[in-house]
Amino acid sequence: MQLTGKITPDSLMSLEAYSKWRKEHKAEVMAHRQLRSVHLGEHIHLQFESETTIRYQIQEMLRIEKIFEEEGILQEIEAYAPLVPDGSNWKATMLIEYPDINERKRELARLIGVEDRMFVEVEGYPRVYAIADEDLDRENDEKTSAVHFVRFEFTPTMRAAIQAGASVKLGCDHTHYPAHVTISAETLTSLAGDLK
Repeated sequence: MQLTGKITPDSLMSLEAYSKWRKEHKAEVMAHRQLRSVHLGEHIHLQFESETTIRYQIQEMLRIEKIFEEEGILQEIEAYAPLVPDGSNWKATMLIEYPDINERKRELARLIGVEDRMFVEVEGYPRVYAIADEDLDRENDEKTSAVHFVRFEFTPTMRAAIQAGASVKLGCDHTHYPAHVTISAETLTSLAGDLK
């Protein structure tokens, strides 16, 4: 899988080429995804996306759906490419996970607005709150969604601090889900690579 900075139909592998590539490289991609995965408390999980994770997602969708025509390929790119960070931000898929159906229903009702209360705090700087669900609204008056897409936009000085090794916290200050965690050094090294 070649990283080009921009996902286009020409930069994706054919179904046959991807099938061969996948056998040899799936474990590497899964390790990369795991490295960029942060759990916040027991029930919120953020998967920080990268060109690698999104290329993999697109290739997987093309493989599973057996999509090989340009129109279908363009639809998959259009759906997923906006999740690739563009140098000034981190982008993540946010999952709210409650295995029990009844508990999930109750908590999603209590957690309305939680996606807007997610933050990243770079050591020495004010919190950066998530910009959530730019593609479509994922909550209503009764509940929030179990899946959100969030973007954390950083100033140039924050980006420089992250790249210089500043400590970074991921947190949430929603009334019903107050939590924070320091992002591990290994994960932070990977995430710092998203910033220019």
